[in-house]
Amino acid sequence: MNLASMPRSLDEAVEALSATPGALAIAGGTDLMVEINAGLLLPRAVVALADVPELAGWTVREGHLLLGANLTFAQLSHPDLAVLAPALAQAARAVGSPQVRNVGTLGGNIGTAAPTSDLLPALTALGAVVTCRGPRGWREVPLGELLAGRRRPALLPGELVVSVRVPLTRGPQEFIKVGRRNALAPTVASFALVIDLDHRYIGCAAGAVAPAPVRLTEAEQWLATAIDWVVGRVADPGVYDRFGELVARQLDPVDDYRAPAAYRRHVIAVCAARALRRALPTR
Repeated sequence: MNLASMPRSLDEAVEALSATPGALAIAGGTDLMVEINAGLLLPRAVVALADVPELAGWTVREGHLLLGANLTFAQLSHPDLAVLAPALAQAARAVGSPQVRNVGTLGGNIGTAAPTSDLLPALTALGAVVTCRGPRGWREVPLGELLAGRRRPALLPGELVVSVRVPLTRGPQEFIKVGRRNALAPTVASFALVIDLDHRYIGCAAGAVAPAPVRLTEAEQWLATAIDWVVGRVADPGVYDRFGELVARQLDPVDDYRAPAAYRRHVIAVCAARALRRALPTR
């Protein structure tokens, strides 16, 4: 690596990324610098995004929450945002240490697409759409399509994540993470649940069980029939464990040094049942 640039606008950032094939965009660097220092990544150039104003901040527009790519985990867990996207805030609070949460960013988390990411399952359950900008212009891509099971997202050459759009919902949201200890632990399994009572929408996703978050559509469809949407409750306490079983049945978890597949399947079933129990009591 022998080139570095610090663009002051989105146009400059795209130009810098496009100017050198193999250039790497970096924001907080909490993941990428580890890989660079270990020799796992050898970028020909680095484009620092910290001073690009178009990537900062958040706003509410037309029933959606628009999140700038440079929002840190700490900012995502702020009470003003937590009331609008509780599952995302819960996931952001679960990330690493305070030092990491103060530096790591939303866009960087999508850009590295680590299988153990805490944000990505929550964003998947929320039905997030990612806005990208590159030399060919703008495009919007559903998060699931951008990840597509890869270790790196399907960004085009010279393209970077600008913002993320998630719908505002009225209803409970939950995120549960399991690791070897309560803090500073890589995720063994995670589960996110989003219920929108107004639109009768259910989104749920499992994390750290596959190369990318797994959207659990069959479990979502079944749960939609088990909810009393008028009062926002479930009729039968047996729904909780049944939901957990359906979630686990949809998964083919990875088996690695962090945990065996059987353990991950069991943990996800417990997390799903617990998340639903927290979200919706019995009537």
